[in-house]
Order: sequence, then C-alpha cells, then structure tokens
Amino acid sequence: MAISDKLKAFLDGARIKYTAGRHAVVYTAQEIAAAQHVPGRQLAKCVLVKTDRGAALAVLPAVQLIDLKRLKALLGAKTLTIAKEADIRAHFPDVEVGAMSPFGNLYGVPVAAEGGLSKSETIVFNAGTHADTVTMRYADFAALVKPKVGAFGQPISPPPRAKKAAARKGATRRRSGRKARLTTSRRPPRPGRARRGGRSR
Repeated sequence: MAISDKLKAFLDGARIKYTAGRHAVVYTAQEIAAAQHVPGRQLAKCVLVKTDRGAALAVLPAVQLIDLKRLKALLGAKTLTIAKEADIRAHFPDVEVGAMSPFGNLYGVPVAAEGGLSKSETIVFNAGTHADTVTMRYADFAALVKPKVGAFGQPISPPPRAKKAAARKGATRRRSGRKARLTTSRRPPRPGRARRGGRSR
C-alpha cells in the first residue's frame, strides 16, 4: 500500500511540501488521528455526498459531523444525501473506499471545506488507503483545491461544560414541574366554610 499515484504526481508537480505517513490499517477518522498522534480537529475526513447538482466532497475535522442542511445551503443544492459505497467506487476508482483524499478536484468532484479546518496550520488526511496519510499545510491545500468554504460541521458530542449545563437545566425543570403539580393539587378553601379550629362568618 502507498499514497495514491494520482495524488503523489499532483503534489510533486505542484512542488508542495508534504510528509507521507504509514500506520496500522484503521477505518475511522478518530482511529487515524490516534494512530498518527494528532488532534482530531487537525485530521481532515472526507465524506462524499450526492446532490441534485451532482456529487461533492465534504471535508471537515474528525471531531465534527456534517450538518446536512447547512451543507446543502452552502452547495446551493435542493437535495443532499450521503453517498453509498458504490458511488465512492464510481468517483474514486483508484483508491480504497472511504480512504479518499480531500483532493476531489483530481476526480472532477467539487470540494466543500468546513471553515474550522483553517484554524489548523497543518492538516492530516487519508492518501488513498487505510494505512497511508499525508500531512501538509492547510494553506497549500486551499490554494490547490480552491474549496467552497463554509460552516457546516457540528460537534460529535457537546463539550463537558455544555453537558453539565444541560443536566442542571433539566433538573431545574423537573423541580419546577413538581412544584407546579403540588400547587395545583391543593384545593383552595370554599367560601363561607370554617377552617379547622375557626368559625364561619
């Protein structure tokens, strides 16, 4: 296994500095990040999507999921779905399924990049196999691919503080609900009826 010949020829021809890496065969973006000892926000994962305007390659940090509605708006599409394996093979015939690089332009596939990637000076991504990666400057990637950049990523899970805040809010709502039920369950005394120990007027 090695870097895709098409990708290597393109990067070498552009005289771009990059580093090739090898690791044990893994299949998820988070596993690649761990194998290469890089933060998940620096690992660029690629997801092929299908729209009414054709296929597109979404590139975003490994720590995010795609917000389909936002991506659809960014691409100016009316419909958008995640592509299937057969679609990936059709558009990227010389790479392993799920191991395509973010250079969709080499295959005639437009690229949409999550704006958060630009916060990392360098990015790491699959290079055609599940055991090979390339590390290069984000600025060089952007200059070569010219992706459509926008905000379409969402956290895989909320940060710890957000979880605690949500838990506190839920507890407050439950307490408020119990108080409301107790208040409405107590019937007010009927007019003219003496309270215990008192006289009616």
